[in-house]
Amino acid sequence: MSILKRFTDIMSANMNALLDKCEDPSKMVDQILRNLNEDLGKVKAETAAVMAEEIRSKRELAECTQEVNKLLTYAKRAVEAGNDDDARLFLSKKATLVEKQQTLEQKVQMASENARKMRQMHDKLVSEINDLNTRRETIKAKVAAANMQSRLNEIGSSVGAAKTNLGAFARMEEKANRMLDEANAMADLNASPVDEVESLMSKYDAPSSAVEDELAALKGGSSSVIDDELAALKNELN
Repeated sequence: MSILKRFTDIMSANMNALLDKCEDPSKMVDQILRNLNEDLGKVKAETAAVMAEEIRSKRELAECTQEVNKLLTYAKRAVEAGNDDDARLFLSKKATLVEKQQTLEQKVQMASENARKMRQMHDKLVSEINDLNTRRETIKAKVAAANMQSRLNEIGSSVGAAKTNLGAFARMEEKANRMLDEANAMADLNASPVDEVESLMSKYDAPSSAVEDELAALKGGSSSVIDDELAALKNELN
């Protein structure tokens, strides 16, 4: 039967391989369970049909067996009554029913085997679905944890990049300071050296502000005072 092969294939499918191929396992397991529940509905319907066939075959066999036994009983009664011809008719009819009985026994045997296999697959599929329902939450929890870890990894990469940029900024700041120091040093080296002797001579070339102040004061005073101040100044210079 094709239905038997189909659901044998379902039970032998590798769920882990399906999960590996999908992009989102949490969504895929939901789809797998929906598909399996649809398949389970078909299995139930087919199992019920096979089991009904078994029951029908057993009923037909029971009715045939009952008729065989009934004809045998009548054949015995005919023999007891001395009616061999009637007994032969009963036994002839019984022989035909015995052939049918043997066919029905084979039919019952096949129907019972099919029903056993279908019930076994049905029960196994139900058990697998129940197990997957339990594992589904675990799978979803693992996917959620994996997604969170991936986000943390991305954040960690961003933090690492930020540290790299901060380090680069510090290096550029240090380089700028070094460039400024080198430029200042070069400016000092390029400047003309100061001649200390010339600098000292310029000190004496310039008129003393104190002397200028004294002269201004002398010009503003009386002649006698000027003469006295001038005499004192000459004495001081000699």
